[in-house]
Amino acid sequence: MPGHTDNEILINAPLDLVWDVTNDLEGWPQLFSEYASVEVLDREGPKTTFRLTMHPDENGTVWSWISERETDRQGLTVRARRVEPGPFEFMNIRWEYTEHPGGTLMRWIQDFAMKPTAPVDDHGMTNHINRNSRIQMELIKQKVELRAGVA
Repeated sequence: MPGHTDNEILINAPLDLVWDVTNDLEGWPQLFSEYASVEVLDREGPKTTFRLTMHPDENGTVWSWISERETDRQGLTVRARRVEPGPFEFMNIRWEYTEHPGGTLMRWIQDFAMKPTAPVDDHGMTNHINRNSRIQMELIKQKVELRAGVA
């Protein structure tokens, strides 16, 4: 059965700031603790194709892949998918932003399936993504709130 995750966090900052900071791909290595680099390969309007490279994992493996991302500023959503799926059969991601009285609610929804040859199954990857999403969201919250002057 394919994996599915749904995580959200309330960031005490204006929606425009949260949108701008979290959608600045070139700034992701400073925003996320897991990304070593981002290389933009193509940009056409709201659609960007890019390579993400992670810091080495606990086994020294460096994971890297190409993704495609399309922002919809009007609809406050971002849709992404892995073009080079690596150990995934597929990986689809949706980010949603909602203005709240306490700031901006940022939500990440991921749907995926692991290949039979992957080092982890769908359930294991679901647990990993849920755990890591919470870590990364908290880090992003701290950094964006610091920029907003409310941390």
